Amino acid sequence: MHDLSPAQRGALAASLAHDLADADYGSRSLRELWGDVADDALSRGNAVPARRALGRHPDSPLATLATLFFVGDASESRAAAVALSQVGIEGATELGLLQRVGDDVRATAAIRPYGFTDANGEDEWWIASDLDELAGVSPLRDDHVLGVGGAGRTLAGLLGEEPVASALDLGCGCGIQALHLSRHAARVVATDISARALWFTSLNAALNGVSGIETRLGSLFDPVAGDVFERIAANPPFVITPRTDGVPRYEYRDGGLDGDDLMAAVVGSVGEHLASGGVATLLGNWETREDAAGLDRVRGWVDGSPVPLDAWVLERERLDPARYAEVWVRDGGTRPGSEAYDTLLGAWLDDFDRRGVTGVGLGWMLLRRPADAPTLARYEAVGSAPGTLSGLVSGAFAAHDRLVTLDGEALASSRLLVAPDVTEARHHLPGEEGPSVLELRQGGGLARRLEVDSALAAVVGACDGELPLGVLVDAVAQLLEVDPAALRADVLPRVRDLVFTGFLGFA
Repeated sequence: MHDLSPAQRGALAASLAHDLADADYGSRSLRELWGDVADDALSRGNAVPARRALGRHPDSPLATLATLFFVGDASESRAAAVALSQVGIEGATELGLLQRVGDDVRATAAIRPYGFTDANGEDEWWIASDLDELAGVSPLRDDHVLGVGGAGRTLAGLLGEEPVASALDLGCGCGIQALHLSRHAARVVATDISARALWFTSLNAALNGVSGIETRLGSLFDPVAGDVFERIAANPPFVITPRTDGVPRYEYRDGGLDGDDLMAAVVGSVGEHLASGGVATLLGNWETREDAAGLDRVRGWVDGSPVPLDAWVLERERLDPARYAEVWVRDGGTRPGSEAYDTLLGAWLDDFDRRGVTGVGLGWMLLRRPADAPTLARYEAVGSAPGTLSGLVSGAFAAHDRLVTLDGEALASSRLLVAPDVTEARHHLPGEEGPSVLELRQGGGLARRLEVDSALAAVVGACDGELPLGVLVDAVAQLLEVDPAALRADVLPRVRDLVFTGFLGFA
């Protein structure tokens, strides 16, 4: 980390961006350079095929930049000077991204392309972060700053894309959420307890020509005391970590509190920093204990908030204590079979035993500060791989807000449409004429699969926006020879759920 003024950092970052652009340092060009096999291996954390491919292009500026900043290997100074003709080796060193090693240079940080699609279309940024295991760094430094992983991509997909005046990236890390928020927020504040994380956030903003991101150092909401935002994104250091000597305290994942107390603290304070109608999107972990299910404990945190909140909480996976411990011991670079691995695993299991933990939920919290009393309290285990998340949150909240204004009669008078990504699957037992299982499937959103009966399937199939829902239900009742009033009482509540979850929409 070098002590540069914002103007100096901006000028050097602009020169580096010019070099990266000149070399066409992007996802597509790199894939073409090292091939599909190497690209697939990189997705599994294996850089060997890519390194072999890069070695076959010693005079390519693209290969030199990838050698330095993607896989973290040394490069001859001569080749680096050619690839970095605008910023120069000295300029990249002043930025804190290179160091000389004899006649060679070596990167001190990774810079990797990150492609994405949002409401503004397709785009790609260069994201700087600390070198990681892909670059041969193990174990990681305690103040390691992550690049963009699966969790970061998921959170970005869950953010609303409506224009807002202000947004907060709480626990910003390398700043990826702050960059996404800047696409539709007039003002973005990024906070972190790590000065190194804030340095990377500022660098990434400068590297990609993004202005208007303000960084503030401090824990949780301390740096924004008294401030409110229309949108809050948080991928906080939620990993449940034993408070035991000898257990690494990585800043990017360990918030320094016992069990899942950090998530409880975030939920308990977030409402005070949301403007009326503002939405907070949080990633987190929560414990299931012998005396309380994880989602019930999360409900208690929300109910205990001094500011009433609408809540939609999704548990996408639940791990047993051993599996959870294995994930995070390996994440720090400690491998099975070593004495250190067994010691750390034992520390995690002892910590879980102390609190009676039987499982750990992993998921998302979508919290909104309503103008009046809360009307949404939905806590569910989804257990499915997400599809296209863009628009999911705003669409669900908008559907909920309309549904709460409709009683049964008003809903029956509504005209509905099947979402374009919904398909129906029919499963037949061998030799049987009719299906034994009917299933509705989403292609986007949460990629839900919902088993339905023939009545609901028929109603959904008829929702083409032409006739009111009540007329369709009555027609299906006549077809199935059942009481129309009874079918309405059965089907309408389930239709409400299908509208909220995106299977159906208002015509």
